[in-house]
Amino acid sequence: MDNSNKDCSLAASPARDEHHHCDTATPTTTRFMHICRTHIPASHFGIVLGVSGLGQGWRIATRLWGLPPIAAEVLLAIAGLVWAILAIGYLWQAIRNFEAVKAEFLHPVQGGTPALLAVSTLLVAMAVLPYSITVAWLLAMSAIAWHVSFSLWHTGTLWQGGRNSEDMVPTLYLPTVAGNFTSAAALGSLGYPDWGWLFLGAGLFSWLALESLVIHRLWHSTAIPARQRPLIGIQFAPPVVCAMAWLALSPGSTDHWLLMLWGYGLFQLLLGLRLGLWLGVQSFIPAYWAYTFGIAAATVCSLKLAQSGVRSADCARTASGLGGANLGGASIGFHVIVPSGLADIPYSLSID
Repeated sequence: MDNSNKDCSLAASPARDEHHHCDTATPTTTRFMHICRTHIPASHFGIVLGVSGLGQGWRIATRLWGLPPIAAEVLLAIAGLVWAILAIGYLWQAIRNFEAVKAEFLHPVQGGTPALLAVSTLLVAMAVLPYSITVAWLLAMSAIAWHVSFSLWHTGTLWQGGRNSEDMVPTLYLPTVAGNFTSAAALGSLGYPDWGWLFLGAGLFSWLALESLVIHRLWHSTAIPARQRPLIGIQFAPPVVCAMAWLALSPGSTDHWLLMLWGYGLFQLLLGLRLGLWLGVQSFIPAYWAYTFGIAAATVCSLKLAQSGVRSADCARTASGLGGANLGGASIGFHVIVPSGLADIPYSLSID
């Protein structure tokens, strides 16, 4: 990806001496200049998905087990802060280095990741809903507008053909599956389930259409390269994210179709554990955030179904695997954000 945006913004003035470009900068300005020239891929919005999913799980656990509510709100506040930083940075990047953003949109693998801008915004909207319905509405409507526009554009490019079958990786799900499911969940939370069911239907049938292509790629004679394998984490998300959206549209539901979705999602997660060594051959990169949304969604579904009296869910919520799932998301956040800083994260979906 183009990182031609190398010049420090503090040296943009033509009157400024070239020798003052970076050599005399203080540590603070050096850090600022490094942030300005760092490329922010859209995939980094996946951080918001993992942290907000963790926070939503804590919110439900607070009601179910009487845990302190402060933990959930702090996590959701962190998710909102990360979202705001990334949103501002990505917008600034689109203005200053439009060609790099355009290249990302047109990339055969990374091209689906801008859908995460809408997905992350919708999750932030649901997080702020208890505090301000007006802010939640503004965020949700702007995110849905972006989701519909981008998914129509992206799907239109796919329908025109010319793609390599080896590029049929799970990032294909992000525009029409993840975007529609989270739109449905947000509309259900805002009290408009009739509209939400429309998005759920669009996401469900898009998922069914795309899954065969992705599975065919996984069965391909050429294995997915190690650098792309963290993206398989997205493969585990659709069934449980669909179930989570269903529960937002129909709270307290124990419909058999809902349980079937949840069951398929749990099977996918077990499959991920079975392939753990193969999936984890790549050293740690931020693309591993791809796993967190599916894990968090499975946890949220388990807790909500347990609240509704589903005995299998009550057993699942007490299992250490689901209890540790959110801790895994927090661990990823610690390793990505804390040691290196948000601006130091390497380009997570690079396949070069």
